[in-house]
Amino acid sequence: MSLFRLAFVAMLSLPVGLEAATCGNTGAGFETWKTDFAQEARRAGVGTAGLQALSQAQYATRTIAADRNQKSFRYSLDKFMQVRGADTIVAQGRKRKARNPDFYAALERQYGVPAGILIAIHGMETAFGGFMGDSQVVSAITTLAYDCRRSDFFRPHAIGALKLVDQGTLTSGTLGARHGELGHTQFLPGNALVYGVDATGDGRVDFYNITDALASTANFLRQNGWKPGRGYQVGEPNFAVIQQWNAAGVYQKAIAIMAARIDG
Repeated sequence: MSLFRLAFVAMLSLPVGLEAATCGNTGAGFETWKTDFAQEARRAGVGTAGLQALSQAQYATRTIAADRNQKSFRYSLDKFMQVRGADTIVAQGRKRKARNPDFYAALERQYGVPAGILIAIHGMETAFGGFMGDSQVVSAITTLAYDCRRSDFFRPHAIGALKLVDQGTLTSGTLGARHGELGHTQFLPGNALVYGVDATGDGRVDFYNITDALASTANFLRQNGWKPGRGYQVGEPNFAVIQQWNAAGVYQKAIAIMAARIDG
């Protein structure tokens, strides 16, 4: 699910003074771009495993098609919530909270983010893990980094994905969404690298594990300014933090509305 997480960190950007690999609008130049981008990635600290994953990446035509057709974000709020199944998300979300209240309460104690917000995001992004994507993350995110439409936005996330491969969090075959988002709540790779939390304590951050994924989501929100105990509807302090999670206005408002209904 896109329009894209807005928060990503300057540390992932290209070093000052270095030219970016030349972008393109078709797949014709992708292999040449990968060779150039590998030099940028190496300078940014990507290691052998990440560079190998980059070399194996393929131009993702389905990603480009999805990027050109995000029509649901142009719907009215009512239409968007209908199409995205808001009533179902709320109903299922209430049941999930009731089945495991201690889990959500522990997250709120640690990060200050109420259950409704995390549950609404989880439901909106992947139907509570029911579908976490069918596109190879590395291929998708490098395709977007190459594509001229938003290459500056996606290059740091491509670097992030390759570093996640180095860390063992991703492989070249890991599946995610069409825009390279991964796991239960669809983190873009650069944000996954920065905000990921090993909540299970097994020594690795696994965004396909619900505990790690929701803790990481709560951490993202808290680190981007979430104020515990404050409101999150339009005009309230924490609504600005929801805006950092996704750039689409209808998405932001839908999350706030659904969260209040889940927690209500």
